[in-house]
Amino acid sequence: MRINIDRDLCQGHGVCESEAPEVFAVAPKATTVTVLNEDPDQSLRPRIMAAVKYCPTHAISISEEE
Repeated sequence: MRINIDRDLCQGHGVCESEAPEVFAVAPKATTVTVLNEDPDQSLRPRIMAAVKYCPTHAISISEEE
């Protein structure tokens, strides 16, 4: 799985960080998210999918790698 962030949409709300802090981080006063783990373990998938679902600007997407 590959995590994609649309930097034009991301406003740094931090919902993703609250859902999956092992994968996402928003620094204080930052306007976009940082992906901490580009290749997350599959066990984190439910938390990552929650971050995708609850992102208020829909800036996060997942693509499947083969």
